[in-house]
Amino acid sequence: MRALNPATGTLIRDYPTHTLAETKSIIEKSQKAWLSWRDTDIESRKHLLLETAMVLRSGKEEYARLMSLEMGKIIGESRAEIEKCALVCEYYAKNGESFLADEIVQTESTKSFISFEPIGIVLAVMPWNFPFWQVFRFAAPALMAGNAGLLKHASNVPGCALAIEDIFLKAGFPEHLFRTLMIPGSDVESIIKNNHVRAVTLTGSEAAGSEVASIAGRELKKSVLELGGSDPFIVLDDADIDLCAKIAAQARMINTGQSCIAAKRFIVVESRLKAFEEKQSQFMSDMVMGDPLDENTDIGPMARTDLREELHEQVQSSLAKGARLLLGGSIVEGPGAFYGATVVTNVKPGMSLYHEETFGPVSAIIPVKNAEEAIRVANDSDFGLGASLWTQDLEQGEKLARRIESGAVFVNGMTVSDPRMPFGGIKRSGYGRELSHFGIREFVNIKSIVIA
Repeated sequence: MRALNPATGTLIRDYPTHTLAETKSIIEKSQKAWLSWRDTDIESRKHLLLETAMVLRSGKEEYARLMSLEMGKIIGESRAEIEKCALVCEYYAKNGESFLADEIVQTESTKSFISFEPIGIVLAVMPWNFPFWQVFRFAAPALMAGNAGLLKHASNVPGCALAIEDIFLKAGFPEHLFRTLMIPGSDVESIIKNNHVRAVTLTGSEAAGSEVASIAGRELKKSVLELGGSDPFIVLDDADIDLCAKIAAQARMINTGQSCIAAKRFIVVESRLKAFEEKQSQFMSDMVMGDPLDENTDIGPMARTDLREELHEQVQSSLAKGARLLLGGSIVEGPGAFYGATVVTNVKPGMSLYHEETFGPVSAIIPVKNAEEAIRVANDSDFGLGASLWTQDLEQGEKLARRIESGAVFVNGMTVSDPRMPFGGIKRSGYGRELSHFGIREFVNIKSIVIA
C-alpha cells in the first residue's frame, strides 16, 4: 500500500500488504482473543476505553499530523477529530454498562428479561475522509459490548490504520482483539465469508456498500451501512441570512467538502436568493487555500487527483446545462490535488449537481418559490443522511423537519454527528445506526431469557 501526500503528490511511505494466509492467521488469533474478551467484566472494558482516550490525547499532535499528511485534512480539523475520538471512548465507557444492562419484562413467568451479549468479530470497512473518527465511531461501542474488531481501512491512509491498532495496544487491550488488515478491497469478500467474522460495518460509497451488503446477505451476516449523502440546506424567507450564509460556507467546506454530512444542496427561497448567493460566495472566497499543516489554512487539498477530476466534471456538466458560476470552478494548477472553492447557482433537475453527491469544495444553490417547494426538492434525492433547515419560526421548523426524508435534521444548525445521538441514513444513504445506545446494540445478540 502506498501513502501519497495529496498536498504535494510526493510519496510518504510504502507499506507491505497481508497475504490471504496472513489474513487468515490474524482472524484466527482475533477469534481466540475474543473468546476471552467476551467474558471480561464491564469495569475492565470501561477502564481500557478511558485509557484509550488518554492515549489519543497524549499523541494528538502526532496522530493529527499523520492524518493531515496522508489525506490532506487541515491540521486544526485533524486535532479536533482526535479529540472527538477520545470523547466517543469516554462516552461509551461512561454509558456502556447502562446501555447493555438487562431489561426486565413483565410476563406470566417467574422471570423474563432481555440480555445484550457480544456476537464476536466485527469487520469494519472504513473510508479515508475521517480516518480516525470513522473507526472509533464503530470500535468504541463494539469493544465495549464485548466484541472484537477487524479494520480494512482505505488504501490511501495505511499509516492511520496501523496507528489506530497501536493505540488500542498502548491502552492495554488484549493483543489481536483489534487488528488492522493491510489488504486490497478484493480480499474483503473472503473475510466476510470467514466463519469467525459475524458482522460487517461499512462507511463509504453506494457501490462499495451494495457489494458488501450483497456478500453479507448471502452469508446471512448482519451489516450496517453509512453511505453517501447529498444533504439539503434549506433557507426559508425568515432566515437570518448573515448567520445562515456563514454557517452554510462552513458546512460546505468542512474537510474541504469531503464529508458525507456536509451540506451540498443549498435550497433557497427566491426572496432571499440574491442575498444568500452574495454572502455565501463572499465567505467561501475569503477562505485561505494552502498547506494543510499551516495553521492559517482553511482549505486543504482533496484526497486524490482522480476525485478532483470527477468533481470538476460534475461542475462543468452542470454549467453546460444552464447552471451559473458565481465563484471558482477550476482546477488549481501546480502540485497537489487542490480545487478552488466553488459556488454554482440556478441548479435544476437533470444536472449532476442536483442529483449526485459532490465530494469536494462545491456549493450548489437551488432556487425555490416557497417552503413547500423547498421540502419537495429536499426529498427529491436518492440520499437521506442529514439536513439543515433555517427559519426563525421554530414551530414551523420542527413541523418541516419531520417531513424531511433523512436520518437527521438540524434546525438553525449545521449537521454534525454527536455520540449522544444516533447517526445513519435512509434510502441510498444506508441503513442501521451508529452512536448512542442504538449504535452499541447493532452488534449484540438481543437475547430473550425466560425462567418459568
